Amino acid sequence: MLATFVTAFLFTALAPAALKFDIPTGWVSKPPASSMRVAEFTLPKAAGDAEDGQLAVYFFGGTGGSVQANLDRWISQMTQPDGKASKDVAKTTTMKTKSGLAVTIVDLPGTYVAEVTPGSAERFNKPGFRLRAAVVETPEGPYFVKLTGPAKTIAQWDASFVAFVSSIRVGTPPDRFSPTRSGPGAVRH
Repeated sequence: MLATFVTAFLFTALAPAALKFDIPTGWVSKPPASSMRVAEFTLPKAAGDAEDGQLAVYFFGGTGGSVQANLDRWISQMTQPDGKASKDVAKTTTMKTKSGLAVTIVDLPGTYVAEVTPGSAERFNKPGFRLRAAVVETPEGPYFVKLTGPAKTIAQWDASFVAFVSSIRVGTPPDRFSPTRSGPGAVRH
């Protein structure tokens, strides 16, 4: 319990302003790999999958490109085994968070071929993957949520991904260090 509180405190303390969200039960928090990442989570693999799903929340100080530019970039990170254009396979939806923030989500199966690190010529080659990503528009600028992993694992966590994105809100600074639980085992920021 103390470790969960400390982890939640650190993630919230590092977030710009007061981004708040509910962490679904079963997701494992880990330290952000860069200063542009607000939070990172491992979503444990489904039975039979070789690896876990990975989710990161990014904030680029109010920049980061348009919603469409980000959708296009994410779509370009997947190829299709049958040769179809990924843009023709991608499903894009819009929604509002519980607090009224506009969200655009892309969902795309295929082979994950993103750069291993930004600007790198080396690329992943992970067939049977699925990418779910969202742009959350806030008053301080867009936040970006990206989830990748084996298709079966991502399907297992699909409802919790939608719940996580739906829970994103901008809180007030005094509220930012008060994680609470929401639902069995979920951490609320």
